[in-house]
Amino acid sequence: MVQEFEKAFFLWITPLYIILISAEIVISNSDYWRRKQNYSVSDTLTNVYLMLGNMGIDVLMRGVSIFCLFYAYNVRVFDFSFSPVLYWVSLFLFEDLIFYWIHRSEHMIRLFWAVHVTHHSSQKFNLTTGFRSSVFQPVYRFLWFLPLAFLGYKPFDLFIIFSITQTYGILLHTNFVGKLGFLEKILVTPSHHRVHHASNVEYLDKNMGMCLIIWDKFFGTFQAEKEEVRTEYGLYQKSVSPNPKETIFHEFQAIIRDLKRPLPLGLKLKYLFNPPGWSHDGSTQTSEELRNLSKHPTHE
Repeated sequence: MVQEFEKAFFLWITPLYIILISAEIVISNSDYWRRKQNYSVSDTLTNVYLMLGNMGIDVLMRGVSIFCLFYAYNVRVFDFSFSPVLYWVSLFLFEDLIFYWIHRSEHMIRLFWAVHVTHHSSQKFNLTTGFRSSVFQPVYRFLWFLPLAFLGYKPFDLFIIFSITQTYGILLHTNFVGKLGFLEKILVTPSHHRVHHASNVEYLDKNMGMCLIIWDKFFGTFQAEKEEVRTEYGLYQKSVSPNPKETIFHEFQAIIRDLKRPLPLGLKLKYLFNPPGWSHDGSTQTSEELRNLSKHPTHE
């Protein structure tokens, strides 16, 4: 049943992606937008192979994830059959909130950042960037949704909502849509997501939501796009080789180098589970430390 839905959804959504991406490429080649270099062949190819890698691991993990979700659903504690409207609205809200925390954990815990960093490694920002997947995320993503199955949400319905919200999230990756008025207060918009992908210090680790921006505003991770700030994309003070091995594993390699250092076990664990950029000797900084330094620069 899950496979049938995904096949039908794929057949419906693929033409939409093709039309929108083609239109964006055409606009990008106009005289004004060509200077901004929104697309490159090598970057787009990288986005494609990362998407395929993610899909491959998702297929390999599908049996495990479905088994675990149905196991949790079989011991569910609620039955929502009395109100289909409440069921679907609450499922959307809960799943969007869970995605916020999945995403935030991938920015706040270095081990998970090593998985997610591929999505942020491009110095371009266009619709194909939305396909620049965190390759190994399917290994653990389903664990976050076990509480929803336990509460009484059908695993199949979890897949439906996830597919729809993922589609919305992909369409946020564009420079061609400006601010959207009052919708900026409720939804994650392209403007909000440009901030999220930016490597400017004031924008780092902001706007983690998938569909609703209310979670960022409630939990203190919201940042509006500033007209006076020239947005820079990619990783902070770092470029990554398009070589597949380097693109996917460079942060894991950096973690291994840190773990090999002659340090106490407690410090080694912090290099795994503290925020990216944390260091015991101050040689590198987290996003919050970088923001504090920019607000209070030291003078020698």
